[in-house]
Amino acid sequence: MSTYDKMNFKIPEESYDYRECSDYVINSMENIIHDAIERQINKIIINTNLKLGLPMENINKIAGPFIEAWAFEIFSQTFEDSNNRYLLINVETRKRLDKADIILQFKKKRKHEFGITAEVDVKATSEDIPQSGKSPNITSYARIRTAYLEDPDYLFVILSLKYRVYSCKNQNTQLMDGIMEVVGYKVYDLKYLSSGDISYNPALGTGQIQIKDIHYVTMEYRDVWTFCQLLDRKYLASGKRTLDDWIKLAKQNKWIKFDE
Repeated sequence: MSTYDKMNFKIPEESYDYRECSDYVINSMENIIHDAIERQINKIIINTNLKLGLPMENINKIAGPFIEAWAFEIFSQTFEDSNNRYLLINVETRKRLDKADIILQFKKKRKHEFGITAEVDVKATSEDIPQSGKSPNITSYARIRTAYLEDPDYLFVILSLKYRVYSCKNQNTQLMDGIMEVVGYKVYDLKYLSSGDISYNPALGTGQIQIKDIHYVTMEYRDVWTFCQLLDRKYLASGKRTLDDWIKLAKQNKWIKFDE
């Protein structure tokens, strides 16, 4: 047994209905985005004074904030409909350096509480630029590991939105308008991504959790403690971090019990 396995871990235990809640949120989000595309409210019109339109070869560098703002607006429109069939009861945007971009709350009766809260990380990928957004950073290893310990029912959702961009002439201004159109979507619960789809990049801070290829993801259902251990294994297997590094982080973030 390794020294890691001998640690006196604090072990989180999720609620019995966590997977049911996760499925509910994923399905609701997929349906909301699907409805927006079907209703053709999936276009962002960017007016500029550029006669030749937007610089298509670099559009992926500015697309993220536009796509994130569009997603927030779509969820907000759903929330503002008091009779919305998704029972979406709150939508909030988060600050730039938060783990997530958007917080969604759904009304759902549960045994010990009323409602589900999901933190949503919006990722934009270009249909026209094959490698654009393919392997995104998701969040800091230490922050997400701690979040699952502090709240074993923590629901962190990745909303992957695929877009395309084109230009058309504005007949009023005679200039070229840029059109950013959302054409595809995938929604994932981070905790259920397969081990092979999750990678660890040690380059920044305590390291970043990444998705290897956001376009091709498979799911592995697991409980929260199994996922915490998976994150730890990714950290330790990176070749850039030692067990001593992990123990230091574990003490700082109170992942383990230890004598003072």
